[in-house]
Amino acid sequence: MVDVETTGLGKDDRIVSAAVYRLDGRGEVQDHWYSPVNPQRDPGPVWIHGLTSAMLADAPLFPEIAGELAERLAGRVLVAHNAVFDWSMLAREYARAQSAAPVEHRLCTIVLAKELRLPLANHKLESLAAHYGVVQQRAHHALDDARVLAEAFRPSLHLAAAAELPLPLHACRPLTEWVDPAVPAPRYGALYGSGPRSGWRPARKRPACPYPNPGRLAQDGPLVQGMRVAFSGDTGIDRELLEDRATDAGLHVASSVSRLTSVLVTNDPDSPTGKAVKAREYGTPVIDERQFTELLRAVTPAPGVHG
Repeated sequence: MVDVETTGLGKDDRIVSAAVYRLDGRGEVQDHWYSPVNPQRDPGPVWIHGLTSAMLADAPLFPEIAGELAERLAGRVLVAHNAVFDWSMLAREYARAQSAAPVEHRLCTIVLAKELRLPLANHKLESLAAHYGVVQQRAHHALDDARVLAEAFRPSLHLAAAAELPLPLHACRPLTEWVDPAVPAPRYGALYGSGPRSGWRPARKRPACPYPNPGRLAQDGPLVQGMRVAFSGDTGIDRELLEDRATDAGLHVASSVSRLTSVLVTNDPDSPTGKAVKAREYGTPVIDERQFTELLRAVTPAPGVHG
């Protein structure tokens, strides 16, 4: 279980604290670790994580804890609530430290909760905790959030095993913005393995959508060819496969959310990160992965196109 608190949500933001709970194959706690981190800048939303500049002044810099943290991550699946965020923040910090986190796969507990069809009002950590009767002691403190997640993950893991549900694992690949073409490839081979230099997944230029944008998704659908669809966060089905299905159905896969976006697909609509925030700002319809895959079965042809 991993949780990081940060100065903000952007690519240039820094980690101010990190915590790890290591579990065995049955979800039992083996040990835990925590450290504050001096971000060498304003700590950001102190009212959320509670860490002031004065409190962090004597904290270690990230490179000083990178090795110790890596020992706890090595050979493990990184499990987090909104795992794509925690992973991206760690990946950037390790890249700044001229190193790499030894993590090959991540698992998002939001996606797992969706796969298990847990009856949650929303997919905030507090709702998952309440569902399993786990008491939060210090919300948004990295160590307590990691503890809460560990206690909530154990019964989820057992439910998935009983239902023979495959765990929604995602490959952790280096972030595109940290791959500098001017740097010789062997350096990145040493950091990230011998595969191609890539971002979250191999970059592919998709063909232009041949249909005009018919506007936003109406409540309960249907999807119409030409609609602009954006995706955010981890998904149970591989993201690239979802995007391929959308493209094949005649939808326009967008890399960002704008006023022209027809719908945002995310398993975490309450996320405070980029696309979800923009969707709320613009009033863009938001649906989850399950709704999207259902609607994808019957996409309405564009005007003048006969199915």
